[in-house]
Amino acid sequence: MGFVSFVGRVLFASIFLLSAYQEFSEFGSDGGPAAKSLKPKFDLFIKQVSANIGMGVPHIDIKTVIASTMFLKAFGGLLFIISSSFGAFLLLVYLAFITPVVHDFYNYEMESQQFVQLFTQFSQNVAFFGALLFFLGMKNSIPRRHSKRRAAKAKTT
Repeated sequence: MGFVSFVGRVLFASIFLLSAYQEFSEFGSDGGPAAKSLKPKFDLFIKQVSANIGMGVPHIDIKTVIASTMFLKAFGGLLFIISSSFGAFLLLVYLAFITPVVHDFYNYEMESQQFVQLFTQFSQNVAFFGALLFFLGMKNSIPRRHSKRRAAKAKTT
């Protein structure tokens, strides 16, 4: 069962690792295509957050955002493969941040093709989020194995 679990973690993490590798190879001096596609959505998200909380949000460079998401996906994916709870937590942070920003179906009419496509991708990320929560729950509910050696009993005299 351990090998099957390992293969499942490798396949799951490959989604994040391949995405991080692609973003890294295309990063360049301007952040690459990921920055170009994320910038308008990120700016709109920041504008909506600022309007809702009534305060200005500090400027965040889009290249910093892309570099951070690459780190979260790559490091989190590698740690997740070795069954680390911290790796799953990093992937959760990535999904919690990026899902509502990138897959902004709420900015489109329900009848539009863009809405359907974005809602499908949003739902897929929510399912990934749920799978990571399930992993963390299962990991914390399984008791740890103790070594086979028993502590020496104290002799009574």
